[in-house]
Order: sequence, then structure tokens, then C-alpha cells
Amino acid sequence: MATSQTIGSAEIRAAIERLAGAISRRHGPGRKLLLLGIANGGVELARRLALSLAKGPKALHPVAGTVDISFHRDDIGRHPIPKEFAPTHIPAEVSGATIILVDDVLFSGRTVKAALDELFDHGRPAKVELAVLVDRGCRLLPVAADYAGLTLTAGASEQVAVHLDAADPRRDQIEVRAKHPAGDGAQPRRRRKS
Repeated sequence: MATSQTIGSAEIRAAIERLAGAISRRHGPGRKLLLLGIANGGVELARRLALSLAKGPKALHPVAGTVDISFHRDDIGRHPIPKEFAPTHIPAEVSGATIILVDDVLFSGRTVKAALDELFDHGRPAKVELAVLVDRGCRLLPVAADYAGLTLTAGASEQVAVHLDAADPRRDQIEVRAKHPAGDGAQPRRRRKS
């Protein structure tokens, strides 16, 4: 069994700044840019990235929104829609826009595929990129992040749980821990990210 690993708020803050810096270098001001957080894990990250990108001499002013993938998941029969979910909210026209999908963890690639399905229900963007806080490997679909704040090696038997505290970023935390075996009664804090 793997030992658990914890990443604290200072390293997470630095990773978010790296993400914002990489996005800023690739996209100049005056470009139509939408940051869409994949609900629920990417919503707070998209908000923070938008704030970070709006600072500095080369400030970008992206519009932030939310993409809900509940009805596009390929495992919806086994994992019903959670009680707490953020509905899709895209505050600008999708067609012709450069969109950056934002999520906390990139794992198998299934969540990204579902987000693309939802996104294309709303229009045809000029370009879609992917920004993730953590790329943990173990891909099952041909999906790669354009921007990754942290790269971790976590096996299929491990869970990467991200907590971004909207009220107090000093309480942000990423924990890599062994998954609880099915049927042991333990409840993980966050759903498995794909």
C-alpha cells in the first residue's frame, strides 16, 4: 500500500501562478478567451486563474464560467448526478472563441471528453485547450493537458484529492492516498476525477 502525500497551500499557489504565466505567454491581450471550470473541481481553479490573469502589465481579461458534465459522463448509470453540482454557465459566445477547459485533476481523460461533449452542445469554438492543477497520469483516453501546474505519479490504486478553499486559500491542500477498497464503508471526501 502506498503512503499518503500532502501538498500544501504555498505549493498550490505557486502552481496556479505557473498556470497563469503559461497561459499569459501563449495568449496576448485583446483575444476572446473563455476559462470554463469543469464542475465541480475546476470551478474555483478557473476563478483564481481569471483573477491572476487580470493582474500585471500584460493583463488578460478572460471571462470565467462553468461546464457541468453530469449528463455526458459515460458512467452515469453507476455514479448518479451528485446533490451539489454547478450547472453549465457560459457567459460569452462559444462559437469562434478560444476556450480553456480548467480542472483540478487530469486522470483517465473521461471527464475531459465529457466536458468537450457538453461544450460542443453550445457552439463551435475556434480552439480548445486544457489547464489542470494536477496531471496524475494513468490516462485511458488520448488526452493531454496544454498547461499543468503539478505533475504527480499516482497509481491506479491511489486517489488524488484536491481541496481549494474559496474562503481561505491558506487551507488549500492536495492529498495523494490509497483508495478505500469497495465495500469497506469509508467514504472519500471527493469523487474520483477522470
